[in-house]
Amino acid sequence: MNKIKTILSVIGAFTIFNIRTFSYLPNIRKRGFEFIRQMKIIGYDSIPLISITAAFTGFVTAVQATYQTKGYIPTSFIGVMIGKATMIELAPVLTGLVLTGKIGASIAAEIGTMKVSEQLDVLVSMAIDPHDYLYLPRIFSGLIMIPLLTIYANLIGIFSGFVLSYFKYGTSFQKFFFNLKDYFDPNDLWGGIIKALFFGFIITSVGSFAGSRTENGAEGVGKVCTQTVVYSSILILIMDFLVAAILFGGYK
Repeated sequence: MNKIKTILSVIGAFTIFNIRTFSYLPNIRKRGFEFIRQMKIIGYDSIPLISITAAFTGFVTAVQATYQTKGYIPTSFIGVMIGKATMIELAPVLTGLVLTGKIGASIAAEIGTMKVSEQLDVLVSMAIDPHDYLYLPRIFSGLIMIPLLTIYANLIGIFSGFVLSYFKYGTSFQKFFFNLKDYFDPNDLWGGIIKALFFGFIITSVGSFAGSRTENGAEGVGKVCTQTVVYSSILILIMDFLVAAILFGGYK
């Protein structure tokens, strides 16, 4: 019973935290410099990591799709399978999980360090609300940059899938991309982007929330970093299912 009360208390505190943070959204222009800086940290600085992740995701998808459909589906449709799997599931989910470790833990560590070193208290004493100055730029940047990184991961993943299919299985450019174009459904792309939007919110808000509740010095900072990665990853997988069920669950 106590565990249930604790869980409900944390959910309530997390909800209030985000409501208070987004209440400052009309003032986002005042935090323009910090907003742009966070966009660079979350987006631009993550490009090398996302490039490697997406490239090898495309390679693996091409190999497994060809193996699993051998004798059932012509190899000329390999581009369709890679494209749909990448746009709907692999690019948004893997991007989200990878950025949970890079961005979510980084935000939790940064804000957690500020909390245990009493820098957050200094901001409050100067009449600066951390929700406005610290949390909103990070969360709002995540809402913008993680969907953009997901689009980038789509391009890298599909292209790398083509490269492997071309050299290993002899799939021509025309067969790969023309079939992909013929069977392209905008809902596949938008479904992945909507997932990424929720993932961006989860990663940055959980990291900010966990960091703001840090206690017990350096040990506490390490603890909230671990909690951020674990809880964000679980929430991403849950949200992945919920969004997929809502967007694609009606198809028969």
